[in-house]
This record gives sequence, C-alpha cells and structure tokens, in this order.
Amino acid sequence: MLRRDVLASFVVFLVAVPLCVGVAVASGVPAELGLVTGIVGGLLVGLMPGSRLQVSGPAAGLTVLVYEAVRTYGLGMLGAFVLAAGLLQVALGLLRFGRWFRAISVAVVQGMLAGIGLVIVLGQLYALADSAAPASGLAKIAGLPGLAWDLLTGGASPAAFAVGAGTVAVLVLWRRTPAGVRTVPGALAAVALATAVTWTAGLPVAKVEVKGLLQAVQPPGSEALAGLLSPGAFGTVVAFALIASAESLFGAAAVDRMHSGPRTDYDKELIAQGAGNTVCGVLGALPMTAVVVRSAANVQAGATTALSRVLHGLWLLLFATLLPAAIGAVPLAALAGVLVHAGCRLVPVKDLRPLWRDHRGEAVILAVTAVAVVVTNLFEGVLLGLLLAVVKTAWDTSHLHIDVHRTRGGGLVVRVTGNATFLRLPRLLEALEALPHDRPVELDLSGLRHLDHACRHALENWASRHGAHTGSGAVRFGGGGRLGLAEREAET
Repeated sequence: MLRRDVLASFVVFLVAVPLCVGVAVASGVPAELGLVTGIVGGLLVGLMPGSRLQVSGPAAGLTVLVYEAVRTYGLGMLGAFVLAAGLLQVALGLLRFGRWFRAISVAVVQGMLAGIGLVIVLGQLYALADSAAPASGLAKIAGLPGLAWDLLTGGASPAAFAVGAGTVAVLVLWRRTPAGVRTVPGALAAVALATAVTWTAGLPVAKVEVKGLLQAVQPPGSEALAGLLSPGAFGTVVAFALIASAESLFGAAAVDRMHSGPRTDYDKELIAQGAGNTVCGVLGALPMTAVVVRSAANVQAGATTALSRVLHGLWLLLFATLLPAAIGAVPLAALAGVLVHAGCRLVPVKDLRPLWRDHRGEAVILAVTAVAVVVTNLFEGVLLGLLLAVVKTAWDTSHLHIDVHRTRGGGLVVRVTGNATFLRLPRLLEALEALPHDRPVELDLSGLRHLDHACRHALENWASRHGAHTGSGAVRFGGGGRLGLAEREAET
C-alpha cells in the first residue's frame, strides 16, 4: 500500500508541475506562485479530513477571475482576496453549508466551466503567438482576425505559434500512444518536448520568467487588507470563495465515483479548502481548488490513502527549491498550448446534444451561462445562470390546470388545480376573462396546492369586477375556505 501511494504521488507531481506553472502564467502572476499553491494544497490540505484522494492546487477554473482581479486591483491585493475567501470558506464549512453546494444546478456549473474554458482558449490563442491578449472576451473574439493577419505577415511570432500548436497536437495525440508511453503524463511530455525543440533549434520565443520561490512570495500588507472594505473587493472575495467551493465539492462528487473507499465529508472538505486558501492568501499565492485532473490521476495511479497527495506537495517543494532554472527554460507558448487543451476540455461538447434532446431548458441555461461569462465576466455570468435556473425551476413546478364545466342550471364551474404562482397568472386571467359575463360562475380552488399573493389578489379583483357586472351573487368561491377565501364567498 505504501509503495502504491508513493508511486501515485510521483504521477500526480508530474501532472501538477506544468499545470501549476501554466495557470500562474495565464493568471498574470509569477510562475512560482502556482507552485506555492500546489505545495500548500499537498502539505496542508492533504493532511486534513474531508476527501482522502482529492488533490488540491491552482485550477484553470479560477484563471479568468484571478486575471481580472490582478488587472483591476494589482498583484499586491491578490493575497488579501485569497485570504478573505479562505476565511469565508472555513466559516461556511463550520456552519455546515458544504452540503448545500450540492444543490447548485449542474447546468450552471457546466455553463460556468464552459465559459471559463472559452475565455481561456481565446486568451491563450494570443499567448501561442507571444502576443498580448485584449482585456474583454468580446475584444478577444474581435481581435482574432488581426492575430491571424499578424501571423501571416510576421507581426506575431510564427515560431512561438508553431511551438504552441505542436504542444496542443502532442496532447491530443497522446491518448493514442501505447499504454507504456502513457505512463508519462501528456502535459509533462508535451512541455518537455516543446522545451527541448526550442532549446535545440534556438527558436526566438518568450520563456517563463523565474524569480525564485522566496522572492515571489508577497504577503498582503495592511493597505491591501484595508482595500477589502471596498464594495468591488467584497464581490471579488465572494466570487473567489463560492466558485472555488463549488468546483471543489463538485469535483469531490466526481472523484467519489472513481473509487470504492470512504466518501467525502463535504463540510470538512470545505473547511480544508478554506484553510488552504487562508495560508495561500498569507503567502500571496494563487487560490486553490480541488482539481479533477490531478485527483483522477491520483486514483488511477492506485493511491489508497492521503499520503500520495501529501508527498506530491513535498516533491513540488523540492522541485521549486532545487531546480528553479528548469522552469525558466519552458516556452510560454508551450504552457499556452497546455491551457488551450485544458480550456477545450472544460467545454462539454459531447454532452450538449443529449442534453438538448432530453432537457432543453437545462441546455439553454448551460449555453446562456457560458456566453454570459465570455461577454461579461465570471461573477455576473454565474449570477445570470443561477437566476435562469431558479426561474426555470419555478416555471416547472408551477403547473396549473383550468377546467370549465357547465351546471344543470346554466352556470359555470371553473376548477383550478396545481400551483397558482405569478408565472402562470397571465394564463389564468386569460382563461377567466374569456368566460361569458351573463351567467353565474363558481370558482373551485380546492385543488390548489399553492396560491401566491399575486394570484390571490388577481382572483379577488376579477371576482369583484365580474360580480358587479352580472349582479349580486354571480361569482362564488367553492371549496376555497382552506385557502383563506371564505370571506370572498360570503361577500359575493
């Protein structure tokens, strides 16, 4: 068992190195900060209860949010944001909010990840050519023709683009290689090959800047902590905490399906992630989440205890301390290629067709959330997705049936059953207003399971108008006493 965990830790370490560095570079921060987050995720979170086999570190899912935060507030505020988000996560875990993250619409989460993937791909296409990417998602899309023209005319670096495109090709084809070859993680192999080709051919491409682990660590100062009091900063903290928590706990559900060991305790896992982010914030590093790619590699490599994820953090620490020059030899275009591949995998292309066939409303929520993330920003896109999910749920649950029957005396009985909410109010009023005005009408509301204030008010107003038009006693509420409408029956 010990041997299997040690071997699994090496596999996870090899997977984590290029991803930690790549996420950091794409987030606009020093490469070492990604390794710091990976180290904390292994050495600290790896020892805490929650999920034994999940591996934590910097994730592509937070790249867009971190980049925007650093661009808006500066690198000095990053540690304060992560620190506050970590404390918020710990508080949510202690208050036992972990289980509630399981209630978030899957379509919203998939849409969020798809939107993040699209933004990552759009941004890293510029990095493939050693070019600066525009700030907004729409500007990135609008700038693609210009990027293509620059590549054709020499305004961008065709050598860098070739290195990046070759990295993507290696990652795509790696799954088709023999099983023995695939024991080496595809991302590591692609980056190593790109680095070797760049060094051998002497290609003029940009490389990762290395400062050293201790030099890159920048704890937040008092000014940065005071900046958390601004409204915009508070929104960023909440977005960090909620998105990191949702990604971690949804990842826990996915990892639990991969093995037969103990299940994840969601509240304890949320506390562990919060503790890790708190320490990352103190160190000025990137925020962390539980990462499905590394976790899946851990399970598939045969890990059985938390030792594998703790050791992977130790290997990251030794690598960043003893071999920093190895990071400086990596071409930025190769890391961009890794992230382009990772971004594409966040878009659930294979799931869209069956989802559209079986649950069109969920497919619409997914698509709208993804587009909103690209067009606006991550926080607003997710809020829009959640709003759509709530509206869809309210619409689906507010089933309303209206049946009209004639009585022997020539009157009408209108039986309303189901849930009468404001979403179905137009249909209810249209049905009532279409009734003839020259005969008595009885409204039977005994079949209603729910009647909200808007519908009750509208029904009472309609009854008053109809009764006044056709004479006293023309409208009667039947069976509605339990809904609080008996007084209307007496009045009419």
